[in-house]
Amino acid sequence: MKPNSIELFAGAGGLALGLEKAGVNHVLLNEIDKYASASLQTNRPNWNIICEDVKNIDFKPYKGIDLLTGGFPCQAFSYAGKKLGFEDARGTLFFDFARALQESEAKVFLAENVRGLLSHDGGKTLQSMIGVFEELGYHIFEPKVLKAIHHRVPQKRERLFIIGVKKEYKNKAKLFWPTPLKNIYNLKDALKKGELYDSDVKSSIGQKYPQKKKEVLELIPPGGYWRDLPLHLQKEYMKKSFYLGGGKTGIARRISWDEPCLTLTCSPAQNQTERCHPEETRPFEVREYARIQTFPDEWIFEGSMSQQYKQIGNAVPVNLAYAVGKSVVGLLKSIEHG
Repeated sequence: MKPNSIELFAGAGGLALGLEKAGVNHVLLNEIDKYASASLQTNRPNWNIICEDVKNIDFKPYKGIDLLTGGFPCQAFSYAGKKLGFEDARGTLFFDFARALQESEAKVFLAENVRGLLSHDGGKTLQSMIGVFEELGYHIFEPKVLKAIHHRVPQKRERLFIIGVKKEYKNKAKLFWPTPLKNIYNLKDALKKGELYDSDVKSSIGQKYPQKKKEVLELIPPGGYWRDLPLHLQKEYMKKSFYLGGGKTGIARRISWDEPCLTLTCSPAQNQTERCHPEETRPFEVREYARIQTFPDEWIFEGSMSQQYKQIGNAVPVNLAYAVGKSVVGLLKSIEHG
């Protein structure tokens, strides 16, 4: 029997697709964004997708479900220094994730978030969240930052994963985090025929650089960035940033074929996070973006071009989700078979 799951904040389905590949059956997915929700609907018409505010969903009918998952958007918590209990968390999307957990009494939960949550407010925010999960009756395994490049993703992206199990199963529960793989995939693996994909990427819609930016980026070699420009152009392009410290290696950056891509953002041509194609002076197109996130070529994104970029940029890379999914499925089996 496949474990059943509920997923909140499902986006365009990166996490859901990876978990499905790992053997999870989704009984409910929630996503408030109509374009991301439409993408889910198009690709998986059989999934039960609810496109509305999570606050309006009652999770009690799903009591006893195997798994609750989701990457709650981390709005800044304004509880600096306070002990954030379940009641205090009201009004945040974290509270709705916790409420879904309380109402569904899921055996296991998987929450994912940005790496920055580890250090937010000196680590207090994460400790407060863990306190809430414990208050609701869950044992929390040590949260873990996973690097996507170690799990068949050609992109330097990191995500924080938090996994918990109901305390009554704690003694039987065994969690093995995914083992980092030695083989690191690069941009060529994403966009050309090879181990990850059985054909070259097809051309698709994509943003263009404004003429001025294009002229600057023309001067950057593959693997290079703003420091490869002549000094007067560095100053002109970087403006005030030129005089500030820090590496800023993502600015005016052209990715080379033989390196993993830098973390994709929600817009490929926004200032100061350029990810330029190795040979052509342009941002990555939508289908290239999707491949760098390890979505299958047949996965369709709905909405305008900028909506599609946003959905892909926000997603958990599918292969990373698959790796974590196998760990979660193993954990559920350990509870069942003791």
